[in-house]
Amino acid sequence: MQALLRSFPRLGAGGHGRVLFALMHCVPFLIGLAVLVIELTPAHFIYTGPLLTAIPALAAVTLGPKGTTAAAALALVVGVTTATYNQAWGTLQVYTNFLALALVSVAGFLTSSAVQTRRQRELDQVRQIALAAQEVVLRPVPARLGPVWAASLCLAAGTGAQVGGDLYEAVQTRYGVRMMVGDVRGKGLAAVRAVAVAAGAFREAVHYEDDLVEVMNHCAAALRRELAVPGAYDEDVLLEGFTTVLIAQVPEEPVVQLVNRGHPPPLLLHQGRVRALTPASPLPPVGMEDLVTGPPPEAESYTFLPGDRLLLYTDGVIEARNRDSEFFALPEAMEGIRPGTTPPEFLDHLHEALVRHAEGDLADDVAMLVADRLDGGPEPPPGGADAGRRSL
Repeated sequence: MQALLRSFPRLGAGGHGRVLFALMHCVPFLIGLAVLVIELTPAHFIYTGPLLTAIPALAAVTLGPKGTTAAAALALVVGVTTATYNQAWGTLQVYTNFLALALVSVAGFLTSSAVQTRRQRELDQVRQIALAAQEVVLRPVPARLGPVWAASLCLAAGTGAQVGGDLYEAVQTRYGVRMMVGDVRGKGLAAVRAVAVAAGAFREAVHYEDDLVEVMNHCAAALRRELAVPGAYDEDVLLEGFTTVLIAQVPEEPVVQLVNRGHPPPLLLHQGRVRALTPASPLPPVGMEDLVTGPPPEAESYTFLPGDRLLLYTDGVIEARNRDSEFFALPEAMEGIRPGTTPPEFLDHLHEALVRHAEGDLADDVAMLVADRLDGGPEPPPGGADAGRRSL
């Protein structure tokens, strides 16, 4: 049974697998309906005892403890109904069927509970290992970086053990504070390797390239070299792999300069109102350079005054859905946070709002990096600004 249970996630990997998996969920209840139809029609001469017993047994394989309980209750209701309709109470066959149903239901529930507990324990262990690997790559963001206070937050999706390809970094350089946020396509070790490559290229290039576009080009070239390593990535990653990257620079002047390669635009909170810094000339993600036409791209500048707050984030934030399939309204959530919060407090409020909206079930990893423009004020409070990594 454990072998069967471990095979089901692989069945759900593709579209046909998901349909098959959904049908397998329905099989126990379809059997119950079939037994009811047989017993309430002239075909009741067919012996349905084994079919009734199979209902909780199949549910234990596909539906877990709660599903097994529901299937056993259905089988009991069908058995009582058919025995009453056919006036079969008092016969040895009826009581034998109910005894077999009880034994199979109890065994199925216990087995399903044990397997579920073991799988959850293994999943938690693998997730912790995966998060530890990613934390080695993504180091904490310092609380004070030149003219900004900064904080970062990374949330691991609670739906699987594989970490995603979210990345962020913030470095103080002679050109100003340079920040990066990106999202590598895919999950697992391949995504972590690509994150390490992109972050490493950024950390190296920001100190030597005065042009922000050249910093982006260094990251893109590093990712291309990584994909060219024979056998390092699966064929589907090589064919479809791309990375969205946003690089921001905050110099001493009251501006922020951006180079955006297919990433969600950053949000600027100014006097209680949020504005998306959408690029005037959108560029495709890294890995899709063939789509770039026209003159070479240039960094775009936007006003970034003291007291303003800049939020960089990955698409896992704005694509989080609730039970009504509504996306998370990030700008409204930012505007709803009381003024005067520190960057870590601001991210904590966003984290709480995001979890409430998604009802604790994030389908994708989330990374956020916030920067407050300073005017030469005091140092940030002790405790650092990194809000850390959490797993839902």
